[in-house]
Amino acid sequence: MLYDRDIREPVFDYLEERFGKTRVFEEKTIGKSRADILLLTEKQIIGLEIKSDADTYERLKRQIRDYNKFCDANYIIIGKSHEKHVEEHIPKEWGILTVQARDKNVCIEEKRPAQENLKMKKEQQISLMWRPELQHLLEINHLPVYRQKSKKFVQQKLLEKLDWENLKIQMCEELFERDYTLWDVEVFGRKRKSLKFQTSSGTLKKKG
Repeated sequence: MLYDRDIREPVFDYLEERFGKTRVFEEKTIGKSRADILLLTEKQIIGLEIKSDADTYERLKRQIRDYNKFCDANYIIIGKSHEKHVEEHIPKEWGILTVQARDKNVCIEEKRPAQENLKMKKEQQISLMWRPELQHLLEINHLPVYRQKSKKFVQQKLLEKLDWENLKIQMCEELFERDYTLWDVEVFGRKRKSLKFQTSSGTLKKKG
């Protein structure tokens, strides 16, 4: 039996090998759910929900709704015990990655590729951006900075004024550069003692 903790590191290695330049955000809040993994590529945000052999489908229906609002494509990552029935619980657009132990190794296979998620909401996806990142997007596109306006107002202006494909690439560039330690200083007035995140070069641990 494989647990969540057994699955994550092999999955990160698989994603790096498959997608190249990536950054992984773990346990990111999306809507009313917490995404196990948000995979950032140069042009996409891909959601990945882990259902290990020890997990159930109890919250999956709500999680699917939230992933679909925020992500360009989605995968469910499953332990072998879910292989027979997983397709009954997910939309046909969702991809399936199976994970199982073989000779002391963890093997990952794509049972079904993910398709484009047509339910993604631009308003939801841009809400993943922090206010300083939105300000930078305004600046590089030579738009007013709207310093006295709300974050939601700024998001809407960017969506109104810019071509979505170009804006999306710029958003991904901002997310690749995101520095959580700097954000902690701005919001909390201090750095966290440690921070762990994933990039295509592996796990980095920042110490404050």
